[in-house]
Amino acid sequence: MTALKVLIFGIIYVHLSCGREFSTLNHIWSKMPSDVQSTAASDLISRVIGNRSSDFLVSVDPSIGPKNRDTFKLVSSGTKLSITGTSGVAVAMGFYYYLKYYCGGQYTWAGQQVALPAVLPVIASPGKTVTSNDQFRYYQNVCTVSYSFAWWDWTRWEREIDWMAMQGINLPLAFTGQEAIFQRVYMAMGFTNEDMESHFGGPAFLAWARMGNIHGWGGPLPQTWIDGQLILQHKILKRMRSLGITPVLPGFAGHVPAAITRVFPKANVTRLGGWSNFHQNYSETYLLDFNDPLFAKIGGSFIKAMEYEFGVDHIYNADTFNEMTPKSNDPAYLASAAKGVYNGMLAGDTQAIWLMQGWLFMEQGFWKPPQIKALLTGVPQGKMIILDLISELYPIYSRTESYYGQPFIWCMLHNFGGTMELYGALDKVNKGPSAGRTFPNSTMVGTGLTPEGINQNEVMYEFMNEQAWRPGPVDLDEWIDSYQKQRYGGGDKYTSLAWSLLKKSVYAYNTTEKFHGKNGFVRRPGLKLNTRTSVYNSTSGHMDFNGVLYTRRPSVLMKEFIWYDPEQLYQAWDNMVMASSTPALGNNSLFTYDLVDVTRNSLQILSSMYYHDIITAYNTNNTSQLQKAGQKMIDLLSDLDTLLASDGHFLLGKWTEAAWKFALDINDTILYDLNSRNQVTLWGPTGQIRDYAAKQWSGLINKYYKPRWQLFVDSLVNCTKTGKPFNNVEYDQKTFSKVELPFSNDHTSFPTTVTGSSVELAAKFHEKYRSETKSKFFSQFPRKSDRNSASSKLQARQWGRALVQ
Repeated sequence: MTALKVLIFGIIYVHLSCGREFSTLNHIWSKMPSDVQSTAASDLISRVIGNRSSDFLVSVDPSIGPKNRDTFKLVSSGTKLSITGTSGVAVAMGFYYYLKYYCGGQYTWAGQQVALPAVLPVIASPGKTVTSNDQFRYYQNVCTVSYSFAWWDWTRWEREIDWMAMQGINLPLAFTGQEAIFQRVYMAMGFTNEDMESHFGGPAFLAWARMGNIHGWGGPLPQTWIDGQLILQHKILKRMRSLGITPVLPGFAGHVPAAITRVFPKANVTRLGGWSNFHQNYSETYLLDFNDPLFAKIGGSFIKAMEYEFGVDHIYNADTFNEMTPKSNDPAYLASAAKGVYNGMLAGDTQAIWLMQGWLFMEQGFWKPPQIKALLTGVPQGKMIILDLISELYPIYSRTESYYGQPFIWCMLHNFGGTMELYGALDKVNKGPSAGRTFPNSTMVGTGLTPEGINQNEVMYEFMNEQAWRPGPVDLDEWIDSYQKQRYGGGDKYTSLAWSLLKKSVYAYNTTEKFHGKNGFVRRPGLKLNTRTSVYNSTSGHMDFNGVLYTRRPSVLMKEFIWYDPEQLYQAWDNMVMASSTPALGNNSLFTYDLVDVTRNSLQILSSMYYHDIITAYNTNNTSQLQKAGQKMIDLLSDLDTLLASDGHFLLGKWTEAAWKFALDINDTILYDLNSRNQVTLWGPTGQIRDYAAKQWSGLINKYYKPRWQLFVDSLVNCTKTGKPFNNVEYDQKTFSKVELPFSNDHTSFPTTVTGSSVELAAKFHEKYRSETKSKFFSQFPRKSDRNSASSKLQARQWGRALVQ
């Protein structure tokens, strides 16, 4: 290819890849002085690598890259590395790029592998320069603050902000402390403390109270919590801004305390519909009419109060109809609703930009093109940014003419409720962002992460964040191998093969069904496994938000949630266990975390077979086989709890203790403990969203999941002995009263320190259970593994020798 052709191709690619520029968003960029950002970036590097930070020379120079897109430049002599960036975030991103791709390191939620070589890798002048594809790199779902961040203190927040900056994130939500501002505004208008207590949700349920789905559940919110979160927010915002990060603050979406009918009897208010089977005591929130003069007054007062307290960044999130149906589908009404929310923001900030989640448009029964267009065009073009919330599975920009001209961010949602199934759609994420930028008349302005919960499947987030600067799709085989080497300090042939198998199986999700990650034992058992949750129905093409009960036969359910050849997962497990005998890997915390995680998922899939055997034995009235299969399930759950107790990332006690630390008296302790336990189990007073945020944690398995299964098996055995049919309703009632509700209200503590060796336990359970995975039960799933290949035979011989040794 001639130099001219290369130049022309480069110009065309840059034009296509960058989407459309919006001058209306130019002010959503850090105004923090360069020297402050430079110092903040240097401090971050020091926190990550300690004394070696003196080898890194940092400077912030906005002129080195194009406007509104971050650029970093790396030059290394071998003794010193110079990092120049357009912002503190760009410097941090450049530092992490060097750490990963020159020094073979990694920094993740589960830990870090950041050992630097004695002599730094050389990058000769003019150096390595990388520029982001878009203006924004967004982070957080509105639910993440409750599913994962609910009990964070400043120490944990500081580490997360460091992670954000190194990942290049420059537009995260910053919702902490908003209850103090709303309280201030409402009480100045005549509302009382009692009014606020019934309006705010508990600490673990604030996300849904803020969106108007529920109110009051998990409360009342203590004043000490409200005040403490306000103080924490100051620290969060100060650190974010010092790095050049633009925080997204909350806006007023129209949800008001029920007492508004007393304080403002002439206010035009309606009640939203119920949400997820919550009683009206906790749901059917009041919504202020968008054209009522009070709307702009509250909206403007709230933003001005925030500016007085925190300063201003000009971008606000508000989700009025998230999982809630508007009272009218008239386009005129929806346009006025959008205009009302935006005018409320303008009343407090004339440069306001509204950032909104596009999740509501998943419900295609109500949100048809005229309704979507009306809502979006009710706001001036370029004054609203839409988060295309689950672009990797359901891109909405492609069926809305790129959101009818409004800018959008291509997001990977990936996770619901913080569940822990090994899962990912690597290929879709590899190709999707580029497709979004090259879509006809694309209005894409960024990429984003929107998981409901973090601390799982770290490979997906490392990969997705690189789409911010990668020019296009990569070779996934090469990238995965590079990932495991960075993670394990080089890894070995076994970790390389393990990750190749994981890429081909659990991370090769390529359907259009929403995957929740609640496979196996975490569901309340029954003759048919039940799910009471918000799910996307691919047949009707809409979301169900009303807690409809879905049932699936065991074989059908398993095929929905095991889309790959399980043998590939089990072969990955073989190789991880083989690798664990190497001291360098056995002592690597990221490796042992992954070893536990792969073992956990392998045993979880095996539990599906035991459940199938339980149901088969019951249906054939075979008591002895039922008892045998039931005992296998109980033993597996005990072993799984023991395994997870060996790694601190899988301890229920870490979650509950973090909640307790915020308590100042016994009443606080009881309230926070209830919040922490209820959210990961019943999710509501009587199980309104039961098992939605199901975690696979030591403590939770032994004290919650296992007793449910024991009660289920005992009930079935009694039925086969007496000849009486199983009564699912009776069983559900008994499970709720004897296991689920007592667990939410039991305030005993759980261990917060690890027990046992992850390496030894993984090997022990591998030896115990691997032969079980050869059952013909697994023949119902796609078969992709070549068990007759020379490499498979060699692997089997190597594994056999290892067991003998």
